[in-house]
Amino acid sequence: MKIPAKFSMVLCALFQLAGTLALAAITVGAVPAQAATGPDLKAIVADPLRTDEDRKADERRKPLELLQFLQVSAGMNVLDVSSGGGYTTQLLALAVGPQGSVWAQGTKANPAMDKRLAAHSQPHIHTLLRAFDDPYPADAPRLDLITFVLNYHDVANTGTDRALMDRRLFEALKPGGHLVVIDHAAQAGSALRDTKTLHRIDEAVVLGELQSAGFVLEERSPFLQDPSDPRTQPFWERKEGTDRFALRLVRPAAAPVAK
Repeated sequence: MKIPAKFSMVLCALFQLAGTLALAAITVGAVPAQAATGPDLKAIVADPLRTDEDRKADERRKPLELLQFLQVSAGMNVLDVSSGGGYTTQLLALAVGPQGSVWAQGTKANPAMDKRLAAHSQPHIHTLLRAFDDPYPADAPRLDLITFVLNYHDVANTGTDRALMDRRLFEALKPGGHLVVIDHAAQAGSALRDTKTLHRIDEAVVLGELQSAGFVLEERSPFLQDPSDPRTQPFWERKEGTDRFALRLVRPAAAPVAK
């Protein structure tokens, strides 16, 4: 049977449309699940490279929520300031993978960090023994993320020029890069009063110092808050954990370095 020319043209157009839609579906389906959903944070937390000590600390430190707040992903360059035994460093290294790099800064060698790296060599973790007011080499790659976890209050006790430190952190980031600071919360208005005795610091002081360096607050997270904490005890006396603040700040794109 002969098909009318007009009807034949319509059928041809429909076949072409169907083919285009099928190709689009294949292309979308070809996007790796990892790229669509981001890193598998539960797998990172469960990774066997994490130590028994790490897992004991998880209940208080909430690594899954931490990774979500950090927004860390594969391939990033990250600095962990005052890295200690490497709890946060290890999470970061697992998240950025071998295609990324993590610099673990401290002012002196830490036996727990040395033990961690001796047990499992991880070439993309680089230890830095540097002063807090110059925590990252000027000629090293610019960073996507800096973490400063539970130790800003300790730096306040060292005589460090924190204004200089904060400027150096700002300079170390790429425009649009992030700084995340987490610490034990002191009573509002206490300023630096409790940094030595209770090892806590007033959130407003930390935020003010970082804003003076040019950082802009992007988000506060409540994931480590504990309203039952009166903020009158050192953190080690609080078996149930302390009230902690979590700030994510950004170096604005094309922003000048603070003087």
